[in-house]
Amino acid sequence: MGTIFTKIINGEIPSYKIAENDDFYAFLDINPNAKGHTLVVPKKEVDKIFDLDEKTYEGLMQFSFKIAKAIEKTILCKRVGLTVIGLEVPHVHVHLIPLNSMSDATFGKKEKLSQEEFESIAKNISKNL
Repeated sequence: MGTIFTKIINGEIPSYKIAENDDFYAFLDINPNAKGHTLVVPKKEVDKIFDLDEKTYEGLMQFSFKIAKAIEKTILCKRVGLTVIGLEVPHVHVHLIPLNSMSDATFGKKEKLSQEEFESIAKNISKNL
């Protein structure tokens, strides 16, 4: 039985996909801190980031870099923050969060978006890759 992220990667649970390749998958967080908040996950199911092999870790950072650059082109923000916490889902994931203030980086503040807004944001970030 896979994690919720494995189920998203496998198409068993819908997502607002930004991009994917053979090893990684990027999609919008459905409970975002800010518009454009994106999760980047390796397709290989590993619980802790520092349990990844070096090649996968480096690939995850390179893939996240490309996604972050596309977010910066799409979402009006001062910068894109990167955080790895990993307590809520036992599958490595990077949060890429458009930031305009420190409160955008806290997980206590959430944005409410419609399905149309999610779809539009995902499409526009994807276009900027």
